[in-house]
Amino acid sequence: MDIPQALTPFIYAAIILLATWVVAKSAMIILKRIVGQSTQLLDAQVQRLVWLLVWLIGLILAIEQLGINSDVLLLMVGLLGVAAIVAIRGPLENLGARYFTQGYIPFKVGDSVMVNGHSGKIIELNSISVILLTRDYHIVSIPNSTFMKEAVINTTYQAWKNVMVPVSVKNSIDLPAFENAALKSLGKLRPHFDDRFPPILTVVSRNRQSTELELNVMIRSPEERNAITSEVNKRIAEVIEEMQKAKKQK
Repeated sequence: MDIPQALTPFIYAAIILLATWVVAKSAMIILKRIVGQSTQLLDAQVQRLVWLLVWLIGLILAIEQLGINSDVLLLMVGLLGVAAIVAIRGPLENLGARYFTQGYIPFKVGDSVMVNGHSGKIIELNSISVILLTRDYHIVSIPNSTFMKEAVINTTYQAWKNVMVPVSVKNSIDLPAFENAALKSLGKLRPHFDDRFPPILTVVSRNRQSTELELNVMIRSPEERNAITSEVNKRIAEVIEEMQKAKKQK
C-alpha cells in the first residue's frame, strides 16, 4: 500500500479545516466592523450563525476529501442558512437602513423629528434603531427601516441648513493633517456656507484600520443642498487620495 497516497486525503482535509478556521476568523472581524459595538447582542448572534455556517461548509468539504457521504451535513447547512436568514432578516434590514439614512436623510442627535405618528428629540442613533425622547419624557425606539419607508419631518429650527457628510479615513493617514487639508479644500465653497457656522469635522468612531468622521457644514440655500453635498464629497475624496499618494511616495 502506498502510504503517501493513502495520507493525501487526510492532508487535504487538514488543509481545508485550517482554511476554514482562517475564513471563520476573518468573517468575525468583518462582521464586528459592520455590526458595530452599539448592538452587542446582535453582533454575538450573527457571529455564532456565521461561524457555524463556515465550519459546517468546511467540514463538508473536508469529509468529501475522505470519501465519506456528506449529504446529511449539506442538508443541515441548507436548513441552518434558511433559519439564519429568517431569524436575522429584521435586524439586518435595520442595519442596512442605518447606512442609507446616515448619508441621505438629514437628521442627527439633538434634532426634533416626527415620524410614523411619533415625535420627539433624537437622543441616540444606533445600528438598529433611532431613540426618541418625547415631550412627556417617554422613550420611543423606532427601527431604522421605518425611516426608509415613512415620511420624516425634521422640526428643528433651520435643520435644512445642516449638511452632514460621513468620512472614513485610514489610520495610516495623519488625522490632524487630514483635517487641516480637508477644511482648507472647502475654503472655495465658503460663499455657499453660512458664515456664522464654520465647517466642523468630528470623530465618530475608531477601529484598527480606519477612523470614521463626520463633517458638518451649514449652507445658505436649501436648493443647493444636493450640489454642495456632491461637491464636498468630491473634495474630501481628492484630499484623501492626495494624502495616500504622498504617503506611498515617502
